[in-house]
Amino acid sequence: MVKGKKDAVMKQVLIIIDSLLLREYICQKLEENGVDVSIASSPVDGISRMRNLAPDLIILDYLQDRQAFMELLKQKKLDLNAANTPVVIFAQEIEQKELLKLVPYNVKKVFYKPVKIDSLFGTLSEILGVPFAVDERPGIMEVHVNESVLFVEIAQGLNKDKIDLLRFKISELLELYKIRIPKVIIILSNIKLNFSDAPNMQKLLRVVLASSKAKQRNVKILTKDDFIHQFIKGQEEYNEIEVASNLQQAMKGLLVDAEKNGQTDGNTDLIGKMIFKAKAAVKEGDLVFKFASEEKKTSLEIIRDSLQNIRIAVIDDDFVIQEMIKNTFQMCEASVTMFLDGAEFLKVVDTQEFDLAFLDMNMPKIDGFGVLKALQVRNIQYPVIVLTSVNQREAMIKAIQMGVRSYLIKPLKPEDIFMKSIEILKANF
Repeated sequence: MVKGKKDAVMKQVLIIIDSLLLREYICQKLEENGVDVSIASSPVDGISRMRNLAPDLIILDYLQDRQAFMELLKQKKLDLNAANTPVVIFAQEIEQKELLKLVPYNVKKVFYKPVKIDSLFGTLSEILGVPFAVDERPGIMEVHVNESVLFVEIAQGLNKDKIDLLRFKISELLELYKIRIPKVIIILSNIKLNFSDAPNMQKLLRVVLASSKAKQRNVKILTKDDFIHQFIKGQEEYNEIEVASNLQQAMKGLLVDAEKNGQTDGNTDLIGKMIFKAKAAVKEGDLVFKFASEEKKTSLEIIRDSLQNIRIAVIDDDFVIQEMIKNTFQMCEASVTMFLDGAEFLKVVDTQEFDLAFLDMNMPKIDGFGVLKALQVRNIQYPVIVLTSVNQREAMIKAIQMGVRSYLIKPLKPEDIFMKSIEILKANF
């Protein structure tokens, strides 16, 4: 039977997207607004659910496996109940000729990652006829892990929707790094709050504490805003959270040598070795489906694929470090270019493109700070992982103040290099 007019209140949406973070956030937002959501674990599962549900909308990832992606769309077109169902697609990039192939399948919008949330829900509202309330106040939020510490950076303002996103991002990073004793530094910069922001500040702290499961004594807030100092001081439930005015004070006591303090996960070395040795057991002609819901089965292949063809620069005068990083990515077919100092790197920085750079801070000729300044002048914004040692804390803090968000402490281990790269390069939004 061909689908007739459905109840305007209860809309049906089928979601087949790879990113757990994006998927769970969209799911939550839709369900909060009375939309019924069904999640498919694979393209084959998606075809089955599509036939049974006759959804009002399909949200779909542009899969690496183009055959599986196109087969789903072809089956949709052949299904009388789903042929006219609109489709929204998420993608890293799509060539123009590939975009033209999507036209016959009622694709209404292609969103390129990172996805702009306000634009996304504006489109979903038009398609479903459901109004979505999106917080349009300014607010920039980022989460990084350094030395088993979560750095939650917030600038400009407290955006309610982005606070909701934090719970998923924090959970994702805790799982990625297998952090057993969570510690958190909340950095509030370029921000001025008042009493009207108190509910969102309360929400921020509750989300961070609940999703990280960190004890309050392991949570510090870095801010110069007087209101936040007063707010924390006046809240009995947060009496163990310390508010600091400078980065050194906030980091004191939280950044420790994890191995020395027995916080290293016993499985880390084993996992690292498995990643490097694992080979995909796929026969020619097989159809491989890779989704976040299947990570337990295919995590090694997913990790390798996410780093495939990545262009990496290593700027370090230590030959041992160079070889370690090169060997770490050898199994992933990543392209690694090595430079002995900052001057050598800067000779090609205008003509050679990279996706990621490892940067030592202590080098002859032009050191790491000189490289960072040169990148800022040129407005080059690919991610940089700073390489430093425990006795170079001041240099590491200075690098963070210059905009670096990720660093590794020497001596380096291959699994730490790998996981830090995955954190930075894994696209979610």
